[in-house]
Amino acid sequence: MDELMRGRVYGADHDDPDPGPQPGHTYRELVGGPLDGLLLDVTGWSAADLEEGAALLTELGAYGPGGCALYGPRPADPRRWDWHGDIP
Repeated sequence: MDELMRGRVYGADHDDPDPGPQPGHTYRELVGGPLDGLLLDVTGWSAADLEEGAALLTELGAYGPGGCALYGPRPADPRRWDWHGDIP
């Protein structure tokens, strides 16, 4: 997972001096869509939540502010979550 220890974490403030991953946390890499390349902190998530994926708020998706991007685990590599589209 060391390759996932680079990049910016979803939800980190743009002016955060350290927007990257933190030791002791668990992350998933977001692949494709408006949040491509960001890391999602899934520390403490249940196995069921990890299987389900997430609807993540983003202003960058098809629906603009208030919209969400849907991401879910890649079957061959659940450390990477693929984009499945946007919802309002």
